[in-house]
Amino acid sequence: MPLARSRRVRASPFPLTLPTQAAHSMFRLTRAPRQLQLLRRTLSTTPARHHAPLTHTVSATLPFFSSVRVEGAPDPAGPIPAFRVLGPDGALVEEAREMAEQADGDKLERVMEVMTTLPVLILNASQRQGRLSFYMTSYGEEGVVVGSAAAWENDDEVFAQYREVGVLLWRDYPLSSLMAQCFSTSSDAATLGRQMPVHYGSKEHHFHTISSPLATQFPQAAGAAYALKRTPGREGSCVVCYAGEGATSEGDFHAGLNMASVLGGPLVFVVRNNGFAISTPTAQQYAGDGIAARGPGYGIETVRVDGNDPLAVYLACKEARRRAVEGEKPVLVEAMTYRVGHHSTSDDSSAYRSLSAVESVKKLDSPLFRLRRYLESQSPPRWSAERDNAIKDSAKRAILREFSKAEKDKKPPLAEMFGDVFAPVPEGAQREGARGGLERPQREQKEELKRLVEKWGGTPGWKKELAKFEGGREAVAQW
Repeated sequence: MPLARSRRVRASPFPLTLPTQAAHSMFRLTRAPRQLQLLRRTLSTTPARHHAPLTHTVSATLPFFSSVRVEGAPDPAGPIPAFRVLGPDGALVEEAREMAEQADGDKLERVMEVMTTLPVLILNASQRQGRLSFYMTSYGEEGVVVGSAAAWENDDEVFAQYREVGVLLWRDYPLSSLMAQCFSTSSDAATLGRQMPVHYGSKEHHFHTISSPLATQFPQAAGAAYALKRTPGREGSCVVCYAGEGATSEGDFHAGLNMASVLGGPLVFVVRNNGFAISTPTAQQYAGDGIAARGPGYGIETVRVDGNDPLAVYLACKEARRRAVEGEKPVLVEAMTYRVGHHSTSDDSSAYRSLSAVESVKKLDSPLFRLRRYLESQSPPRWSAERDNAIKDSAKRAILREFSKAEKDKKPPLAEMFGDVFAPVPEGAQREGARGGLERPQREQKEELKRLVEKWGGTPGWKKELAKFEGGREAVAQW
């Protein structure tokens, strides 16, 4: 079905205002149970045609349009509905019962365990104490991160933004590695202390190192999906690309989606629409119906899901992955959620939103509460207050143990910060700008640091800081 010819509509901002019926989903598949069809309805996209004269569908009217038409919605030309299975109170939407019962109960318990662990991470408070330079949380967005993580295979290639540590924890990423990265210790295998905190990476866990600039992961993920498509032995694998809705205002978002739609390859884009791009609310980011409305413009199958419903996120992402792998094509998932925490430790969100609004969402629409109540309602119950407390206590002890160790560990030698900036240089290479294996800018910076250390390294402040690095001042003297 082509894009609708209809009036302009306003975006649905948050899960609390979204339709509550599972029938408002967007994936569609024929010859499937009715409940499964509810999830599998799709935003129809105009089929590809050669751009040749006299081949276009024509109209005698002037067909301006500003929305997409969603089959099965109460108002097909209205705001795109969000797929929901569990209401804010944790009660199951009756129309989705059969579909929900197909979910693996053991897997849902593990989702709950990982979501429970995330708020226990003490790194946010540690930064406020001056023990860490920077940190970002996923408070309020645990359902999107962990619910989606459960839908992927462990060898799916993940390109994340910076709130997806739950994906790593789902894949059993060691807490020791997490702390090593945040404290930039010599045990940081991914970046050797060169990256700022929360920029994780792990080849073993198929988690590509996070970059600070927004939206760079979109074209990277599109290229990786194209590579998977052409790689024998990886036919069943998929690429996953995460981002916040703020990142979709960057040009790389549009370049990445267009590249993925044209070249193909198994790829699921997951956009966390959490209401704010740092301090900029969604009303000042876009005039259309969120991010989901953009998918059909690139010929990409799209679904919008209630991001505070971990079960709905899991089911939607599982189906999105199936479509992406079987069709060797991209699929877009927009998860409507709310960022309960500050943007980062450099942000004070009370400057641009009321604390009462945040507290209201925390009390009325918590993804942890939803899934916990659902698991408690099972027969026999799959969750309890005792188990909840036990997991929190166990996680807290493990986190404090690794935190204390990483805080005391040495950082890599200072010379490490200058290597591998552009590319490795063959040993003994003698050409302008490459003496010592470094390009000229890095060599000059290294020489300047050595001069400063020789001048100030004996002062109390410099001496204390230099002692944190392997080799310290003595290693610098040997450069």
